[in-house]
Amino acid sequence: MNFDSHRAGLLLHPTSLPSGTLADAVRWLEFLQAAGFGVWQMLPLGLPLSGLSPYQCASAFAVNPALFPIKDQDSLPADMQGFVDWCNKQRHWLDDYARFMVIKGEQAGASWTDWPAALRDRDIQALAAFDVSHADKLSAIRVEQYRAAMYWQDIRSQASARGIELFGDMPIFVAHDSADVWARRDLFLLDETGHPTVVTGVPPDYFSETGQRWGNPHYNWATMQTDGFSWWRARLRAHFEWFDLVRIDHFRGLQAAWMIPAHEPTAIHGEWVASPGAALLQAIADEMGELPLVAEDLGIITPEVSALRHQFGLPGMAVLQFAFDSHDDNPHKPENVQPDTVYYTGTHDNDTTLGWWQDLPDQVRQQVMQQFAISDPDAVLDAMISTVLESRAALAILPLQDVLHLGSEARMNTPGMENGNWTWRFAWDALPPDLASRLRQQLQKVNRCESHPRP
Repeated sequence: MNFDSHRAGLLLHPTSLPSGTLADAVRWLEFLQAAGFGVWQMLPLGLPLSGLSPYQCASAFAVNPALFPIKDQDSLPADMQGFVDWCNKQRHWLDDYARFMVIKGEQAGASWTDWPAALRDRDIQALAAFDVSHADKLSAIRVEQYRAAMYWQDIRSQASARGIELFGDMPIFVAHDSADVWARRDLFLLDETGHPTVVTGVPPDYFSETGQRWGNPHYNWATMQTDGFSWWRARLRAHFEWFDLVRIDHFRGLQAAWMIPAHEPTAIHGEWVASPGAALLQAIADEMGELPLVAEDLGIITPEVSALRHQFGLPGMAVLQFAFDSHDDNPHKPENVQPDTVYYTGTHDNDTTLGWWQDLPDQVRQQVMQQFAISDPDAVLDAMISTVLESRAALAILPLQDVLHLGSEARMNTPGMENGNWTWRFAWDALPPDLASRLRQQLQKVNRCESHPRP
């Protein structure tokens, strides 16, 4: 999207639609259009490995077929030539993903490092024999991904006709137990058995005495750089077949990443190691021209990270829930938010804004009300929504939970908590009949209303 513009969007993952799938997508787009929003932001669409987190997936390229309500899933497509052409175009990831899923199913879900040695180590003869003996299962997975891609292209066309851009999300790292790592061990820092030598995370900070140990493998940047980052360029191309705009999660990892020795149980004993982010982004820019990317630059961000973002003209993020401290230079404060920003009341990792407000200590609540110059505690949520919409940020994003004034029961994710995340859904009857018209009026007042669908 053009970050010289002034637009607004809603944040809602497809699993939070009433059906939990994209069966509701067109009705949701109709609501967005009626309310004047020009952007639908969502979380990654990949297939979760275990549990429901869309940030730890079986592939950096494949999508979760459970999101797509497709009939006759197992039958061959009517347009066989289109299917064959699509498979040829996607071959760089599709064949290995299909193999990965079929083998994993036959190995009772075991990690690829625990597979029989010939399959684990991708013996050419063993894979060729596997392809022959499992041809039908492999074909079914290719068909599944093809049907999902075609279904999505219809959604994208419907969105475009309504003047709505689709805003996706890309985790910077990939899961170790994924088709990507199994197929391209050379691109990751692994030992001879395929296990990571170092893993990802972030160091201890104000929020965690032991930091966060995510456990993903780190990239072998030296190898990636030898072919001009072809794997990364293919990954970005794939995302832009699906989305108009993509957020890079943990963008600071493109400048330097926290490397934790794999044997360490916490993130305490690690080190920052530089990443060739500038060379990577330049390679992508050389191929694509404009970079429709958003840098997730939340947390402790160094001047070097900000410089990398500015070098490539990427907008960053700000979150109003983080604005209420005594530091005048806090980038989340409304007065400090710059136009090249996506501004949120809260993100999928925050409590809902109402839940956040209700959980604040009384002293902080008084400070928040003073800052907004209001005396009614019940007016705080609307004041925060208005503040984000009235800001200078080119794009203002509201989680649907905040629009519906929902509390902590509607929180999407609590980082570090194993259970209870990613399950929230709204119900259609929770949208008041006049909600779209009220939102449209509010967006019109701040010149963020998408009034005329683009051709």
